[in-house]
Amino acid sequence: MRYDLVIFDNDGVLVGSEPISNRHLAAYLTELGHPTSYEDSIRDYMGSAMHRIHDLVLERTGQRLPADFDDVFHARVFAAFERELKAVAGVTGVLEKLTADGVSYCVASSGSHERIRVGHRATGLDRWFEDERIFSSQDVGRGKPAPDLFLHAAERMGVEPGRCVVVEDSPLGVQAAVAAGMDVCGFTAMTPAAKLEGATQLFSDMGELADLLV
Repeated sequence: MRYDLVIFDNDGVLVGSEPISNRHLAAYLTELGHPTSYEDSIRDYMGSAMHRIHDLVLERTGQRLPADFDDVFHARVFAAFERELKAVAGVTGVLEKLTADGVSYCVASSGSHERIRVGHRATGLDRWFEDERIFSSQDVGRGKPAPDLFLHAAERMGVEPGRCVVVEDSPLGVQAAVAAGMDVCGFTAMTPAAKLEGATQLFSDMGELADLLV
């Protein structure tokens, strides 16, 4: 393959968590007096770290979210993950192919380490991702769209940025990967292709990904 490291985003790329988490996020923000539709949540928060939610609400309303916002939100979402979450169709085949070809891979997510692990356990993807393959925005000072997380993952995996490709489904993630000097395969299953401007390649079915990496 043309790359030495494949860096996967997690939510929406490895696990089908975006509909679940954004549904609960919209409901919780609305409950707190910040009316938010599911579509609003996808547009404003998909692919971002938790601090972005706090920052945008404060910027727009002048009000801070409750101190326990993250804990309450995660409790609701993790419970839903246990009931509903599934791996993205076709992703196991991609991981099998990378392993067979001896190509390194990892995950670099805006989500917390706990969120990543809960999702992987619920879907069986934990067998593919040992601790040394998991990187979170918690590990760096700035989340996406800053390049810090992807650069951190590449450094820890021992690969130069120019030899990495990122698999992303959010505009913020694509911006971060481009800023890191990495190629990007933009996954359009949930995100319109026009919103992933800057991606090196676009694909809509995870079954297509392995061929794009050759």
